[in-house]
Amino acid sequence: MPITGDSIQSNLAQNIIVIQPGSMYLRMGRSSDPNPRRMLHVIARRRKPGGAIHQDLFLPSLKELNEESMHELEICRMQLSRAMSVGLHPCSGNQGYEIPQQSAAEFNRLSKPEIIANTLNDWDSDMIEDVVIGEDVLKLNHRKAQYNLHFPIRRGEFNIHSNIGGSLFSVLTDLQTIWEFVLFRMMNILSKDISHYKAVLVVPDIYNRIHLGEYMTLLLKRIGFGSCFIVQDHVSATFGAGLGYACVVDVGHQKTSVSCVEDGISQPQTRVRFDYGGGDVSHVLYWLLKKCNFPYHEYDEQNLLDTWLLQKLKENHGHFFEDTITNIEERFVVQQPSTEKQIYTFRSHDEFNIAPLSLFCIELLTVTGANKTMPKTQKSSSLSHPEDCFDAEYLRETGRRNKETLEHASLEGAAENPEDEIGTDGLEQDHRNNDWDYWLQPNGQLVGLEQAIVQCVERCPNEELKRKMYGCILIVGGGMKFPGLSRWLQKKLTEKIPAAYRSEQCIVISPKDIDSEITSWRGAAIMSCLESASELWLSESEWGRYGWRILREKTVFLW
Repeated sequence: MPITGDSIQSNLAQNIIVIQPGSMYLRMGRSSDPNPRRMLHVIARRRKPGGAIHQDLFLPSLKELNEESMHELEICRMQLSRAMSVGLHPCSGNQGYEIPQQSAAEFNRLSKPEIIANTLNDWDSDMIEDVVIGEDVLKLNHRKAQYNLHFPIRRGEFNIHSNIGGSLFSVLTDLQTIWEFVLFRMMNILSKDISHYKAVLVVPDIYNRIHLGEYMTLLLKRIGFGSCFIVQDHVSATFGAGLGYACVVDVGHQKTSVSCVEDGISQPQTRVRFDYGGGDVSHVLYWLLKKCNFPYHEYDEQNLLDTWLLQKLKENHGHFFEDTITNIEERFVVQQPSTEKQIYTFRSHDEFNIAPLSLFCIELLTVTGANKTMPKTQKSSSLSHPEDCFDAEYLRETGRRNKETLEHASLEGAAENPEDEIGTDGLEQDHRNNDWDYWLQPNGQLVGLEQAIVQCVERCPNEELKRKMYGCILIVGGGMKFPGLSRWLQKKLTEKIPAAYRSEQCIVISPKDIDSEITSWRGAAIMSCLESASELWLSESEWGRYGWRILREKTVFLW
């Protein structure tokens, strides 16, 4: 039987591993796989007797609110609730909101859990491993505090902190342990054969250059892939969606990013990243549920199983439908270590609708403080790195020396002019002048997501590109997967988009029936199999020989 081009391509794809690390989940699989494996991106390490305790949480930390903040939150909630109620029942006014809300709160106040007998569980009694990875951490008895829990990625970057397990070396070791577990245990790749495999790493569109270098060392030196390349998530999202251009909106668990992509290039001036995501929405939901007498009074944000329960409630019931606001009866199961299962019944009114709106009504994110966290934009790095001979420090020093030489050689002694510093002007200006105010409201809070999209597009360099971007807004990520999103976002954007572009507006959420969670992963898999990708692969020997210098040559984005 003759070997066809398709079969050769299929065999090549079998040996390409696409990796997309996130704050909540790790997605990893072969390029030939229709979908990646998804697992919690977390590791638990058994604590030494008397050792320091550290527990990363599933959700961002709650902020302690003062009386003024609580008042502002309540005003925002009431305004949203009444606006939706008036839209549904224009003749009933406030009464249309208050009666169902009070009815749900009274039902929840009287609700008691149903206890299921003979359902005790010893949890980690059989756990003898020193290291537990992924969903298995949910089986641990965290009340006994025998394990330290670490999420290596937080808010889209390495989770570096001053506590135990927070050093750069510790984070990289955790990443290596988790990724090798997936490769060698779940995907059944032999460790001795890993050098025959290639890796594609999907990274955020706004990146830390030093961290990219550490990723390369991790993949090529520590894990041992034969070669790899890095691609930005927004760029790979357009490939996954089959689009030549798009304004990409990526809402993850702990970050939200927006940028405009055309022909495989993410426009640097349009990139912005906010430190909020689906995890912050979960906390807003709990704050709303408490206002409605949520019957599970024992909920504890420090309890891993409680936060996991809250996350699932949000995913199962959150929505953007304004026409389904009514008292809905819900049930959920709670089981903690050394206790029997309890089934709770409660009624929700508009809580599962208002919580997702916090991505647009940023005042609600006061519960985690994310409403006033400074956004990040892509700047030319001023950090010096000894292996990068063309970094900002090198260019600055070279430009200064060239200038001094010219001035010394000049008989007339030309006056100093900062513009003479060769190749450093843009770097210095980007470093000195931040544009945070561009993404902030007059009261110091972040703009809503719909306004961030508009301002991102407005930073495009010409009218034609703006028109194209308004005509294709691509939504990816798992933090905003709520029914009714497309219609709601269309409505909000119509209020903000300049009139000349409103007819162009088009929102894409599930292109080619691909789950928005894996659009970026799928795009990276497609890219890895293109003929043009042959020039992108960086081998282990090249990395060992040239180091950082080769990244400037082979990255598929502007370094």
